[in-house]
Amino acid sequence: MLFVALAGAANAQSYVGSDQCTACHVDEAEAWANSHHALAWTEVGAGKMVADFDGTRFQHDGMSVLFGPSGEVPTAQVTEKDGVMTEYDVHSVVGIEPLQQYLFETDPGRLQSFDVVWDTENKRWFHLYPDQDLPPDDGLHWTGPYKNWNARCAECHATGFEKNYDAQTRSYQSRQAEIGVGCEACHGPGSAHIDWVNGRILPEGVGEAGFAMSWGKGQTEAEIQQCAGCHSRREAHEQGNPLPGTPYHDAYNLALLRPGAYHPDGQILDEVYVYGSFLQSKMYAQGVGCMNCHEPHSATLRAEGNGVCTQCHSPAGNPDFPTLARKDYDTPDHHHHPEDSAGAQCKTCHMIERVYMGVDGRRDHSFRVPRPDLRLGQDACTDCHTDNDQPWAAAQIEGWFPTSTHRGPHFGSVFAPAMAGQADSPEGLLAIATDPSQAGIVRATAAYLLQPFGSRQVADATAELLTDADPLVRANAVTLQRQASPRDQLQRLEALLSDPLRNVRISAAKEVLTIPPEAMTEEQRVLAGQATAEWQGAISNRLDFPETHMVLGGMALTFRNAPAAERAFREVVTLDPQRSEAWPMLVQLAQINRGPQAAREVVLEGLQRIPNDPNLQELSRQLGP
Repeated sequence: MLFVALAGAANAQSYVGSDQCTACHVDEAEAWANSHHALAWTEVGAGKMVADFDGTRFQHDGMSVLFGPSGEVPTAQVTEKDGVMTEYDVHSVVGIEPLQQYLFETDPGRLQSFDVVWDTENKRWFHLYPDQDLPPDDGLHWTGPYKNWNARCAECHATGFEKNYDAQTRSYQSRQAEIGVGCEACHGPGSAHIDWVNGRILPEGVGEAGFAMSWGKGQTEAEIQQCAGCHSRREAHEQGNPLPGTPYHDAYNLALLRPGAYHPDGQILDEVYVYGSFLQSKMYAQGVGCMNCHEPHSATLRAEGNGVCTQCHSPAGNPDFPTLARKDYDTPDHHHHPEDSAGAQCKTCHMIERVYMGVDGRRDHSFRVPRPDLRLGQDACTDCHTDNDQPWAAAQIEGWFPTSTHRGPHFGSVFAPAMAGQADSPEGLLAIATDPSQAGIVRATAAYLLQPFGSRQVADATAELLTDADPLVRANAVTLQRQASPRDQLQRLEALLSDPLRNVRISAAKEVLTIPPEAMTEEQRVLAGQATAEWQGAISNRLDFPETHMVLGGMALTFRNAPAAERAFREVVTLDPQRSEAWPMLVQLAQINRGPQAAREVVLEGLQRIPNDPNLQELSRQLGP
C-alpha cells in the first residue's frame, strides 16, 4: 500500500491508512468496514468478489466473454466484434451491490472498467449498454477514454488519489493512499492526528486534532460540500482528491439543471449523483445536511422506512428545525394510500426513483411535492399508476388537497420551452434568475438558459448576479456580460477575477480572454493572468479527456493560432475517433495549414472511422478526388 505525503508547511502530513484508525475508533471502524464506501474499490484478494468466474460465458451483439475459472487471479477472455481475442486478469473489483464491476489493466497503469457486470440480486452477467453499438474503436467502448478508470472514476473510489497522466505518452502512473473510500477520504490525512494523540506539538496551520476537515455541530454546510465532491455531477479542477475541507467551488464546476441531465422541472433524468438535486430542496434551504438522514460510517439510513422522515416530519417535530410544521404525515390522511403499501412510503411520492447502470435505483434528493399539474412529462404519481395520465393524477391531488399552496408557478414551466429552443423572450428566465426566493442552482440554470438571448439589455439586467452570495450564480452569470460594452464588461468582471472561489475566477477568466491587454489596467492584466493560469491548470489536469482538447482547439481559434488548433483537434480524434464534431474542424484546419491535399487525406481518414457522417461526406464532395 502506498502512503502519500502532502506538500506544504501547513499540510506537512501524510496518509496513514484506515488500519491505523481502528484501534481507537472501534465502533466507527466496524460500521465502515462493510459499507459501500469501504467496498467502493477492493483488491481481488480481499475476498469481496461475488460473480461467477467458474467458466461461464456471456455473449452480446457479436462479442463474447469467457470468465475464467476461480483461482488466485480470475480472468476474462474477451472476443470483440472484430474477432480479436484478448485474455485479461481481473485487476480489481468495484462495488458490492446491486451490481459489481471489474477492472482490467489494458496497458501498464491504464485501468478500464468492463461493460459486462454482475447483477448481485439476480446472480447474472449483463451488459451495461445493451442498446448501443460499440465497436472497439468507439470512444464509448469499454477500452475507450470514457470508460477509463484513472480519469473518470478512481478519484471517488479511492483515498488520496493522484491520476498522474502523461499527455506525451498517453499513459498513467496513478497512485493512491488506499483503494476504497477510507477514513482519510473524508477526514483528511491522519499523520498529524496521530501526532496529536501522542501529545506532539502540531505545526502551525494544521486543523483541530490534527485534521484538515472538522465534522460535527455547526459544520453542516462544510459536511455537505465534502460529501458533494463525489456525490455530484461535476468537472474537477484538480488532479484526484482535493484535501478534505476544500470548498466545493474551489475544486469543482457543478453541472446545472441542463437538458439530458435533468427534466425541465429539475427532477433527475440522467445520473447526477444527488447534490444538484439536494440544492433545489427546501430541506437544504432550512439547514438539513446529509448526516441528518445518513449514518456517515456505515453509509446507511438512520432509520428504516418512513422513520428516516418522521424523525422530523411528525407531531413531535425536531428542535433543530423549529420552522417545520408539527403534524402527522405518516397516515392515510396525508398519503392517501393503504398502510404499509409502496404508496404509503414517503420516498415513493417525494423522491422519485430512476434506474442507472441497468439495476441501480437512485432517488431524487430534491424532496419535492408531486406536480402532475405541470404536465412536464414525469411525476411520482404516473410512475406507479402507469395506466393513468397526468391530468388524472393532478385531479386526484387537487381532490385530496384542495387548499394546497403547492400548485403555484414553477420554474419548470419556463425552463421547458427554453430547453427545447422554443422560448420567444427572455423575460421569464430573467425573472427566475433574479428571484432570491429560488434555489441558487435554479437561478444559475436560468442564467445559463439566457445565453441565446444575449444582449446589452440582458447584460445590464443580470449585472447584479455577479455579486450574488451564491458562487454558482456568480460563475454562471459571467457569460451574460459578453454583449455588454467592453468597458462595462471589464468593470463588472474585474472583481470576479479575484473572487474567493476558484470556479468563479475561472469563469471570469474565460470571458476576459478576448479583451485586448491594452484595454486593461496593469492591475487588471495581473488579475486576468492569474485567473487564466488557474484555468490552464485545471485544463492540464484533464488532458486525457477528448472534450478538453475540443476546448483547447476553440481557444486556439480564438487566438487565430491555426497550427495549435489543428494539434488540439487531432488529439480529440486520436483519443476518440468517433468524435464527429472534431473531424470537420480538422479537415478545415489541415487545408489552412497544409493545403487541399492534406485536407483530402484527413477527409478520407475520417470517413474510414465514421463513413456515414454527413458533414465529412459533404466535405469530400467539396474537396473532390
